[in-house]
Parts: sequence; C-alpha cells; structure tokens
Amino acid sequence: MSADAITIKPNNHRVLHCPNEKKVELINQLVSQNYSADIIVVTSGEVGSIKDTLENKDIVVMTDKEFVMSKDLTCEMLISFDVPDKAIIYSARVSKATDKAFLLLDEGEQKKLYPIEMLLGRAIKQEKVTGFEYPEKVVVEKEYTGRKMTKDQIKEEAKKRYDKVTQPEKPKYDKPKREYNGDAKKDFKSDKKPYDKSSRDDRPNKNNDNNWDKKKRDNKFLGKDENGKALFSGKSGDRNHRHDGTQRDKWDAPKKVGRKINIKALKKKEEE
Repeated sequence: MSADAITIKPNNHRVLHCPNEKKVELINQLVSQNYSADIIVVTSGEVGSIKDTLENKDIVVMTDKEFVMSKDLTCEMLISFDVPDKAIIYSARVSKATDKAFLLLDEGEQKKLYPIEMLLGRAIKQEKVTGFEYPEKVVVEKEYTGRKMTKDQIKEEAKKRYDKVTQPEKPKYDKPKREYNGDAKKDFKSDKKPYDKSSRDDRPNKNNDNNWDKKKRDNKFLGKDENGKALFSGKSGDRNHRHDGTQRDKWDAPKKVGRKINIKALKKKEEE
C-alpha cells in the first residue's frame, strides 16, 4: 500500500520515542490531550493487558487482524502501541486514520521502522516526549591498573623510544669477521690447496680406452632389404646416403624441373 492511500498530513503522522514499560502511561497522556477525538489503539500483541491499565475505559483497543478486517472502520486518531513485523500491516493501520497517527517506538523496535519508511516513500518525523525518553546508557570507564610512572620516568621512557626510532641499533652478527695478515690476496690464495692433475687419472673408468678422444666410425653400405630399402652399418646412414645407397652430396640440385614459360612470347601474342 503506497503513501497515496494515507489521508493524514505528514506533520500529523509522528513517531514518539517511548520505552515499553511507559507506553500505557503515554497513551493516557495522549488521550487526555485529545479527549474529544475518536481514538483507537492498535497492537500486534494481547489486548487485555492494555485495556486493564488504561484510565479511560471507553478507548477501543484492537488487534491488527480485527482492525484491518473491518473495512469500513475509521478513526480520527490512531495510536500504534507497537511496530508490526510486516511494513504492509502498519501501512494498513495508518490508512484508516483521518486526522492523526502516532507510533510508540521502543529502542529495540528501531530496526522495524526502516522498512515502513521505504514502503511509504518518505521518512516519518520522530519526536521525544519529556519524561518518556530512552534511558541513558551509562558507560563505566575501567580504571588503569598498570604501573604508575613519575614525570621523570615518563621522560626517560619517551627518550628511549625516540632514540630507537631516530638511531636504530646495527644488527649484531654472530659470525666473526676474517682477519688477514699482510696481503689479503696472498693469504686467501694460500688457504686453497693446489690442483693435482694426477687425481683426475685415478677416477674409475669402465672402458680401458680414453673416453675423451673422439672415435671415428665408418658408415658402410651393406645392401638392401626385401623392400628395397638401403641398409648401413651405422645409425646415420639414412641421413648421409640416398635411398639407393649412393653417397649423398652436400647439396643436390632438383632433377625434375618445372616447365619453362617464355613470358615475352606470351605478351607478343596478347598484343597481336
């Protein structure tokens, strides 16, 4: 239900801050101020507890179901005792008020007000009534239980922290630095052992021959197999020989050349 269905003026539609335990007292005050108006109190909870505590017993108290189901029922002033869970229900309440509408809002119901304002498309004016404000939350400051310092101790501590920031200590290395006597290069070379070439020859070798020397391997043509493919003694025969077994040159010119075309003769024919 949109705000177009509400006939009361925005200034007469207000939210009154009030704790739950003081809501009945605030209703009695509103009734006494508007005793000549047609007033209905609507709630989403029990009706009996509210009726018994009202000073004016002629005030009508109804639940949401009874109030909304009565289609022809209207009132001059509507007092909402609480905020319903659904915003559409509150909108149906206010649509039946012709002059004024008040919503008594507890601090714990503040979250339910936002969906109602979104549905109506505008914010509802909130007002604080003297004597019905929310109780102030008392913040208890914890006493400092730490070590109390004198002014001189505080200055010394501040100076130490300042020195740490401005003059940071250099990292301490556990490994001692190496000391050189005389020429550093000579001392460094003297620590190294001379290279012994004889130790190279003592390494175990599977073959008796020297592996460092390159071996020359002859690749011989052995003949052809049943399919006519050439056979060689080495693995590189197919790369160094032709298919028929003859030695391959470094570069072989193509044997079959395409048909040559005389371009000049063709141009003369086209011109004629």
